[in-house]
Amino acid sequence: MKIVLSLFFACMYFSCYSQSHDITKEKWHWGNPSKQDTTAGYAQVLKVDNVLYISGAVTTKITPEGIRQVYEALEKSLKSYGATFQNVVKENLYTTDLEAMKTYNSVRKAFYKGDFPAATWVQVSRLYMIDAKLEVELVAHLPK
Repeated sequence: MKIVLSLFFACMYFSCYSQSHDITKEKWHWGNPSKQDTTAGYAQVLKVDNVLYISGAVTTKITPEGIRQVYEALEKSLKSYGATFQNVVKENLYTTDLEAMKTYNSVRKAFYKGDFPAATWVQVSRLYMIDAKLEVELVAHLPK
């Protein structure tokens, strides 16, 4: 009996039940034929089922123009699958200067047209690109 229970719990722990671990991923990356950046190792947009995972768009300046450039790049990422900012359900914003971002938040808000997603804003000491000051990533849902 102990062996049977041990095998049962081992199967539970190691997922012995027949369950597929395969998912279908579609990718988009700025017109790149491989649909991903193989140097850094990422795709700009990854679609699984009806969910878009959008990698961060960056700027080196936290000004109205810099913020607008970030959100225009995100808009292009969304449009690659026919989505808009109204499909966005989660936004993660990373910046080296949170106070400056708060000052120009109206630029960001204009892209959402009053339909804001869940959002997290974090101040960091630096981003992947050493001179970047702002990076924003999104999760969006497409209609089923």
